Amino acid sequence: MRKLIAVLVLSAVSVLPASAMADEVSPPDLLIEQTMQEVLEIIKKDSALLADEKRLLELVDAKILPHFDFGRMTKLAVGKAWRTASVEQKQSLTNEFRTMLVRTYTKVFTTYKNPKVETKHVQVAAGVDEIPVKTIISFSDGRSAKVEYEMEKTPTGWKAFDVTLEGVSLVTSYRGSFGDQIQQTGIDGLIQKLAETNRGASAASAKRAQAK
Repeated sequence: MRKLIAVLVLSAVSVLPASAMADEVSPPDLLIEQTMQEVLEIIKKDSALLADEKRLLELVDAKILPHFDFGRMTKLAVGKAWRTASVEQKQSLTNEFRTMLVRTYTKVFTTYKNPKVETKHVQVAAGVDEIPVKTIISFSDGRSAKVEYEMEKTPTGWKAFDVTLEGVSLVTSYRGSFGDQIQQTGIDGLIQKLAETNRGASAASAKRAQAK
C-alpha cells in the first residue's frame, strides 16, 4: 500500500520549475495536472532514465521533493512524540524520513508505467491556505485509484503534506509503525532504525550498479 501511494505521489506532484512558482502561485489542482504532464514528457524523451537508479534519485531529489513539506509530514507521522523531541532529533527524523521516501519513490516508479491522471477542479476561496485535491489515476493494466492530496499554501507555492489512497493516509500508515518503534526504543531508536534502512537501501543500490 505504501509503495503504491508513493508512486502516485511521485506521478502527480513532480517537476514544475521553481521559476514558474516564483512568478505566480499555481492553483493546487493545476499544479498537479501540469506537473504530471511534465514528468511524462521527461520520461518519454529519455526512456533510459527508468533504468538508471542514480539519475532517478537525482531527479526525485532535485525536482520532486521541493513540492513536499517534509517537516510537516514527519511531524504528523511521528505523532505526539514529536512534541518531546529535541531540535536535533526533529531534524534527523525529517532527514531520514525524506531519504527513505526518495528511495521508495525511485524504486516503485518503474513499476507503474504511463499513468493517466484526471484531476478534479477545486475553487480556492480567498484566505484558504489548505485544501484537498482529488484525482483519479488510471494504469495501463486497467486498474485505477482515487487519490486525494492534502495541499498547503506556502510562501513558495502549494505543497503536499499528506496523500490518501482509497481512504488510507500515507502519514497515518507510517504513524503506526513509527509509534511502535518509539515505544520500544525511543525517538533515537526510530532515528537509528530509519538510518539503518536508508544505509541498507544505499548499499543495495550500489551493489546493483556494480553488477551492471
